[in-house]
Amino acid sequence: MDLQLSEKIIIVTGGAKGIGEGISRILAEEGAIPIIIGRHEEDNRALVDELIKAGKKADYVTAELSDPEACEAAVKSVVRCFGHIDGIVNNAGQNDGVGLEHGNYDGFMASLHRNLVHYYLIVHHSLPALIKSKGAIVNITSKTAETGQGNTSAYAASNGGRNALTREWAVELLKYGIRVNGIVVAECWTPQYEKWIATLSAPEEKLKEITARIPLGGRMTTSLEIANATAFLLSEKSSHTTGQLLHVDGGYVHLDRALANA
Repeated sequence: MDLQLSEKIIIVTGGAKGIGEGISRILAEEGAIPIIIGRHEEDNRALVDELIKAGKKADYVTAELSDPEACEAAVKSVVRCFGHIDGIVNNAGQNDGVGLEHGNYDGFMASLHRNLVHYYLIVHHSLPALIKSKGAIVNITSKTAETGQGNTSAYAASNGGRNALTREWAVELLKYGIRVNGIVVAECWTPQYEKWIATLSAPEEKLKEITARIPLGGRMTTSLEIANATAFLLSEKSSHTTGQLLHVDGGYVHLDRALANA
């Protein structure tokens, strides 16, 4: 299917690693021009160079997204270089374990900036360009907002905010023809997930326990599966879809997990 994304300028926050990397790769394969915004210059450059060597188009802006001024500057840089923005994928964030019992105000607020505030700021500063292009927005969110996890109050709150902003923006931006959707991620295999599982006392056993609870196939979701859904939601092939929270999770959140052992 031709998603008609050729030459579309798509901002992908945190687009150099994990789920963001998968999204950047799929967008480039579809002929779009992913613009990676993230804090690590080396990672940003490495992926962009790889895509360009493969005959694709991509670029990056290095920015600390927890800094409001850096968010504004990054968007201005994209507009200055390319003249337009056709889509945004808000993806950057980290399940940072800022809990309730052992957390504190400063940690909670810092986590909101790492995981939620830049979602608002990137779209806010991109909005004039998105109005001109009638672009699309996809917010990557987490099942923690719906299921809870324990000891991650700030990350769960951030994802609740991401879900709410998805529907709020879909309403506010109807008049401009801008579609806004979210993809809810559950158990997805990424370098960050691999790093976390390795910190446990019995990582292999824990991984088997987790995957056994995923109804469809008893396996982790891949970043490319998230990426394919993202590309579809950005494209005109989903032209009448807005305000939706799409769970790409093998049925993890909504299906009876007993099915995984059936």
